Amino acid sequence: MLPLDAAAHSSRWRRRHPVDKAVLGLGLTVLAVSLPPWPGAALVLAAALAILLGPAGVPARKVWRAYRIPLGFCVTGALTLLVQLGGPEGFVSLADGGPQRAGGLLLRTSAASLGVLLFAFTTPMSDLLPRLTRAGVPAAVVDVALVTYRMTFLLLDSTSRVRQAQSARLGHTTRAAAWRSLAGLGATAFVRAFDRASRLQAGLAGRGYDGTLRVLLPEARVSRPFLAASSTLLAGLVALTFVLERFLP
Repeated sequence: MLPLDAAAHSSRWRRRHPVDKAVLGLGLTVLAVSLPPWPGAALVLAAALAILLGPAGVPARKVWRAYRIPLGFCVTGALTLLVQLGGPEGFVSLADGGPQRAGGLLLRTSAASLGVLLFAFTTPMSDLLPRLTRAGVPAAVVDVALVTYRMTFLLLDSTSRVRQAQSARLGHTTRAAAWRSLAGLGATAFVRAFDRASRLQAGLAGRGYDGTLRVLLPEARVSRPFLAASSTLLAGLVALTFVLERFLP
């Protein structure tokens, strides 16, 4: 299991309905994109981080491990706005207003990433996917997503075991040996994927599969107080943004 999925299954909000967490997490994401970068996105970033480390109870180390990869993409995208190609100043030169645009983009994308991570850290995919049929998503699409989600972890575990076996047999001592081990790893994963898919198909057929995978879901109800608190927080961030925008440069 990936660290993000493990954290979602052990989250304090594990038993909350996904709608509750979607309104909060995805609402923060929408605000990060729609509000002005300063101070709107900055406020959203601070609020999302405070909720993750506070009420959601996600350890700071896990947040950083999951956040550093999207943050790297955010920084890389912002850096491109600092320069321009061509023009009277040369082939590559500093763009007019580049720092302001880069800073605004960095604030928006980093805050939006934290909003998505808030939802991901508190909502396991096994709780979310089966409920999508009630939102109008075709059952066949949900079934494929569920099987893919499950098969992904099986293949990752199988790949990890093969790699450990190769290392124990000195399969990575030289560059040539490492390339041979990598080729063998890819071939083994490919064969095992087809084997698992075949066995899964045979098992479903033996159990009378009729086109729908039925899974047990933990009982959860949409919490009106939680939705009210989330809506109040989102509305407060919007109001505070427009108030501070008048006084901050």
